Amino acid sequence: MNLTELIAQSAFTEITALLVLAAIVGFIGLLLRQPLIVSFIAVGLLSGPSGLDIVHSKEQIELLSELGIAVLLFLVGIKLDVKLIRSIGGVSVMTGLGQVAFTSIIGYLIGLAIGLDTISSLYIAVALTFSSTIIIVKLLSDKREIDSLHGQIALGFLIVQDLVVVVAMIVLAAIGIGAGENHNASIWQVALSGLALLIFVIFFIRYIANPLTEKLAKASELLVIYAIAQAALFAAIGEIVGLGMEVGGLLAGVALASTPFRESIAARLGPLRDFLLLFFFIALGATIDLSLLGSHLTGAILFSVFVLIGNPLIVLIIMGLMGYRKRTGFLAGLTVAQISEFSLIFIAMGISLGHVQQDILGLVTLVGIVTIAASTYMITYSHQLYALFEPILGWFERQGAPREKPTEHHSGNTCPVIVFGLGRLGTAIASRLQAQNINVLGVDFNPAAIKRWNYLGLDTAYGDVTDAEFIADLPLRHAKWVVSTVPHHHTGINSEDTRRTIVQLTRTGGFKGQLATASQSRQESEELQLLGVDLILEPFQDAADRAVELLLEGLPEQPQREQNQGEKHGVIS
Repeated sequence: MNLTELIAQSAFTEITALLVLAAIVGFIGLLLRQPLIVSFIAVGLLSGPSGLDIVHSKEQIELLSELGIAVLLFLVGIKLDVKLIRSIGGVSVMTGLGQVAFTSIIGYLIGLAIGLDTISSLYIAVALTFSSTIIIVKLLSDKREIDSLHGQIALGFLIVQDLVVVVAMIVLAAIGIGAGENHNASIWQVALSGLALLIFVIFFIRYIANPLTEKLAKASELLVIYAIAQAALFAAIGEIVGLGMEVGGLLAGVALASTPFRESIAARLGPLRDFLLLFFFIALGATIDLSLLGSHLTGAILFSVFVLIGNPLIVLIIMGLMGYRKRTGFLAGLTVAQISEFSLIFIAMGISLGHVQQDILGLVTLVGIVTIAASTYMITYSHQLYALFEPILGWFERQGAPREKPTEHHSGNTCPVIVFGLGRLGTAIASRLQAQNINVLGVDFNPAAIKRWNYLGLDTAYGDVTDAEFIADLPLRHAKWVVSTVPHHHTGINSEDTRRTIVQLTRTGGFKGQLATASQSRQESEELQLLGVDLILEPFQDAADRAVELLLEGLPEQPQREQNQGEKHGVIS
């Protein structure tokens, strides 16, 4: 009995082997400084039929995969701002439909040009229009950019794409290849079902969400279980009525987005999301037969280049025409530089109908592997790519960028202090300075944070602190302090480069004052000193020092204790 047969004896043994393989591949990817999703894709391919062939419990793995998708979209929905959705709805619809139309038309023409028949070209053209919501959301979440303007716009046109997927599947079902509950579904039935679900979500938010979660929060474990149950329930309903699991999971999160416990829920479900998404990539890899990939190598290369360049380009053009800045359009455009797992499903449906041959699935599969892997790096290093291409992107920005003014709410008064990063630390610093009658200008690229500061009556400027053009527009020349509280997240990007960029851009932007930067560790503090930062803020250390001072004030025999501590430290040294 070989190793594969031994592993296949039980589902538990099989999943254990997959987890061990994921840990090993993930560790190698970490040593090579590769994004985690690339490691996940590699695990899927290695465990599939063309690799180690250890995936046999397909139903169990598919179940875990679907649950991971539901939790992922739930966590996106729970952080959505309904008012923000209304404000970006127009650009989401325009970019979503524009990208679908552009990709399908050009993709169809490419198919004809390389000698494919009309039907095959049409199927491939439609398949190329779908982008992977799961991969994009995971990458943006890892980079903490899902709340940024370009992240929210990307999420909006991904939803539009998902609706196009639904329509495409319904059209295929109508001509006899559908299966299950959706076989006899019509567009009107799906639309009415979606409207009914949306009405229920609004009713739930208005009358049920807050009192229900308040009671559930008395047992935090029960609150988490309920959140998972709601994500799975809405995803199942979405799949049953023809909207898709993604839309259902997203609405499940939106239903709880107004509750005061959403941050706690999101924090607890994050690790579960990452664990379950591993099985999504394993399930995807188990469906890929690498022996089919070589039959249309030239065509796959052409289609891959088109998706990697053409899709971001059309998004950049549409957003530029609508008045968004070239940076926002570029970063949003990079998110659609890949095809989706639904592309493979769509082609498989065409094969079952007899419209296309098996080799077309191999072509689209190869396009999927290339574009998913390449776009992962493009999104991960999006800011570096923007810096590289920024000199030639001026054609894609209307003068003044009317939809995205860099200082939307700035009162025009001179601000001696400018704060980069409007999180808890930045807000606390600004509030205390304002209480001392010192004007503060807050800078962030999270629209929700901007809105929160405006509610508090503080001046704000929306933008990215690594954008040279944006920094040049800030009133740096009259500022005495620039305080950066932007946190450092380990996303595979060199953290020192970001800090160096902030220091360089503020100095070249005319800033002559002093620069203060928050640090999370002693190593970061040493790096910041080398960069010439004037004041290093260590929130955890500073808070601990202040806490010790307050505690010592309430304890007797303080002089004797200090002497003992000094003797103790002397012995240790």
